[in-house]
Amino acid sequence: MATTEYQHIICDPDKCIGCRLCEYACSATKTSAFNPGMSRIRVVRIEPITMTAITCRLCADAPCLIACPRDALTRSEENGTIVVDEDKCDGCGWCIEACDFGAIVLNAVTKNVEICNLCEDQEDGPQCVAFCPKDALSLATPEILRQQARRDVVQRLFEELLTDESV
Repeated sequence: MATTEYQHIICDPDKCIGCRLCEYACSATKTSAFNPGMSRIRVVRIEPITMTAITCRLCADAPCLIACPRDALTRSEENGTIVVDEDKCDGCGWCIEACDFGAIVLNAVTKNVEICNLCEDQEDGPQCVAFCPKDALSLATPEILRQQARRDVVQRLFEELLTDESV
């Protein structure tokens, strides 16, 4: 089991407006085309009004790595991203099925899977984060997310306590 927690892209659904600009920024960066279908990040609607964006979570025990029958996927030691060996990948989709987040896409043209690599070739980092008009996207580790969740719970408890005292 890997103990290193790598940064990955997270979305704050309270800020996401579902504009899909992140998808366009990703597809333009990766394919030079404005085609959200070629993006490595997906905006999804949860419930009638909640929007969020999903991309690779760089799982510690990545099920996609385990599921690949051709050893076409490896983990970058530098930033933890999942690297696709295009010569080995035949688009069988086992990694897509194994991903709990739906973060792996099949390129219809190359017939290879594609996974977010945090725009490692871009000087200013992930373009989806850079172009998000509401700052809904950011880079964080799972530990940072856990700390934020604890802070949010404590803040809500204090707000409820203050509300109860004023009644």
